[in-house]
Amino acid sequence: MRKPSAAAPSRKRKAPSQTAATAVEPAMDVAVGGRIRDLRRERKLSLETVAAQTELSIGFLSQIERGLSSPSLRVLATLADVLGVGIAALFGTSPGGDAASDAVVTRGAQRPELKLWRTGVSKQLLSAAGADNKLNLFLVHLEPRGSTGDELYTHDGEEAGLVLEGEMILTVDAETWSLKTGDSFRFASRRPHRFSNPADDAKAVVLWVNCVT
Repeated sequence: MRKPSAAAPSRKRKAPSQTAATAVEPAMDVAVGGRIRDLRRERKLSLETVAAQTELSIGFLSQIERGLSSPSLRVLATLADVLGVGIAALFGTSPGGDAASDAVVTRGAQRPELKLWRTGVSKQLLSAAGADNKLNLFLVHLEPRGSTGDELYTHDGEEAGLVLEGEMILTVDAETWSLKTGDSFRFASRRPHRFSNPADDAKAVVLWVNCVT
């Protein structure tokens, strides 16, 4: 904490920005939960059916759909599989623009973002959003110590990527690699995997491709 002189004005300026930041996080959970609920209803699936197929509790699924719980990337990937879509379909529409799944160009200011704020992982969708898209391009930001969690997870498709900034630890099956700027990877998404940023004070940025087969 800083001391005197400009202390009072400084505190006044910080308060609104902190309030705005905390407001964004639950709003993101509500938007993602609503998208999951809409996709489930479109496919005429009950919460009980989705719970049975994902091995998640009905109560937890209900909390996710109502925006009361912030799901991990592993949980979102599992739900996307059961709903028959790629994770990109959970992003919804882009900010300030009409999201057409056949759009050729996605403007920088109109990238939909999925922020998993509890785990320090966020994904910006660089390609057009749409439940039917098979190939999706993301810019993944990993905050210091950001991670998909200790548990390995799987989902449909293939993925590949290039580390643009920082360092990423990638585990696929029983093998683990440290990838630095300029290193790339590719693997079938059905192979159990996880990833994280080992740095305490630096963000990692990864260009990531997911292809749903």
